[in-house]
Amino acid sequence: MPIAPTPVAIQEPQRARLQDVMGPGLITGASDDDPSGIATYSQAGAQFGYTMGWTLLFTYPLMCAIQLISAEMGRVTGRGLAGNIRRHYPAWLLYPLVGLLVVANTINLGADLGAMAAALHLLIDGPTVVYIAGFALLTVVAEVFITYARYASALRWLTLSLFAYVGSVFVVGVPWLNAARNLVLPNMSLTGGYLTVVVAVLGTTISPYLFFWQAAEEVEDERQDPAAKPLLKAPQQAPAQMARMQIDTLVGMGFSNIIALFIMLTTAATLNAHGVIDIQTSSQAAEALRPIAGRFAFTIFALGIVGTGLLAVPVLAGSAAYAVGEALRWRVGLAQRPGRAPAFYGAIALATLIGASLNFTPLDPIKALFWSAVINGVAAVPIMVMIMLMASRKEVMGQFALRPLLKAFGWLATAVMTVAAIGMFATWGA
Repeated sequence: MPIAPTPVAIQEPQRARLQDVMGPGLITGASDDDPSGIATYSQAGAQFGYTMGWTLLFTYPLMCAIQLISAEMGRVTGRGLAGNIRRHYPAWLLYPLVGLLVVANTINLGADLGAMAAALHLLIDGPTVVYIAGFALLTVVAEVFITYARYASALRWLTLSLFAYVGSVFVVGVPWLNAARNLVLPNMSLTGGYLTVVVAVLGTTISPYLFFWQAAEEVEDERQDPAAKPLLKAPQQAPAQMARMQIDTLVGMGFSNIIALFIMLTTAATLNAHGVIDIQTSSQAAEALRPIAGRFAFTIFALGIVGTGLLAVPVLAGSAAYAVGEALRWRVGLAQRPGRAPAFYGAIALATLIGASLNFTPLDPIKALFWSAVINGVAAVPIMVMIMLMASRKEVMGQFALRPLLKAFGWLATAVMTVAAIGMFATWGA
């Protein structure tokens, strides 16, 4: 009697999980709305009302382009940005670029820690010194001792803190028709004050630390997957990975700019409408909201500062450590155990410590939140030029060198940042 064949189970193709698609791009985009960014968008809304909304619509395709280029470079080569610069360019070019990043990140990091402490002080009366130290310690301990998979998951969850600003914009009563008109029909001014705020918005939206972080996290994710390899070595993986990075980046940057627009609209509808036009810090913006928009708007605005800071500070410290480590040939990566990458984790701790200590110097980074965005805007220009040159070279990217459309948008983003920085200096004091 013939034996019936054993039925073979047919495996259905696995559906991509959300966490497999939404990764470095989502975290990078969310970290862009850090306390420094909140201060900048608040200042723009308070000082110029709804007339600055166009900057966020305008920057969206530009930031998508440069972030996607950075992500692709990491995934294609299996190296971060600094690692690729070191491999293909001389040291005299590498070290100044890394130095620019480290200086900008450290000032930004210190400003964010100070803003988080000031916001918590508004909610829970207590010593800001203790809050600064506590946030700094929490950041370092989490980055050093929590496994990479859990840490990345925690950062994804922290992106939800940005929804505080979705709530605030619907509480304060925005004249949507007026806001929409200014979004698509810019009412621009060539004064020094206006251009300085434009550069600050560009600098906090298109920031150097975001380029380095997203590239480095693509490398981390590739190394965590046993089946994955750099696309130069496994080009057959390119279609799926390129599509994933594109979705991840478009969604992450869109999320970033929508939240930034909501912050701008909130302060325009409240502070600007009531003649409060001089906002230097994010916590000052939150405090100014209390008598105008009520305690609820004030509370969610302040809580958002703390939540976004918890997301952004690790990204700032981590991107600086990746850049320095790759430049100096250290073993790098948040997936590494502390004992196997002591210099890398030491750089994270040192950057966080220096940033925290800036709060106790005459520099007063709490008031320098806005200016850290300006510094980022200026520092971004030479770094973006280098990214575009590398991504266009077949010696670096092989068959994955930049496609014409992405190349055009990348150079356009670089040109816009250059013109904005030159315009700011040219009209300084005008």
